[in-house]
Amino acid sequence: MSDKKKILVAEDSSVIINLTKNILQFENFDIIPVRNGNDVLKTLEKNEVVLVLMDINLPGMDGMECSKLIRANSNATISKLPIIAITGNYKNYTLDEFHKAGINEYLQKPLDYDLLVTTIKKYV
Repeated sequence: MSDKKKILVAEDSSVIINLTKNILQFENFDIIPVRNGNDVLKTLEKNEVVLVLMDINLPGMDGMECSKLIRANSNATISKLPIIAITGNYKNYTLDEFHKAGINEYLQKPLDYDLLVTTIKKYV
């Protein structure tokens, strides 16, 4: 059994998922990739994760709505998970809007993987 901490990566781009997986495995994390907001919620109910990387532009339910639903979850372990948004459209939102959605921080695409690792380690 792996003692690596698990990070849920909500992202619809296979390229970003693969790059993120490679970087985070090197840092001794496992990732659980999901491609839409509904799968995020289902996956959180079945897996113990320490952090959520949330793309804002997901198919179906977007990352903002999904983050709000995570915060509203009746399970305190899930509702208090750190959420880091990853988005190419950060200018469409204010920092206050991210915080109101329950997002702790956001990172711009294209991702700076050194900053990603530093930000994750700040919360985990």
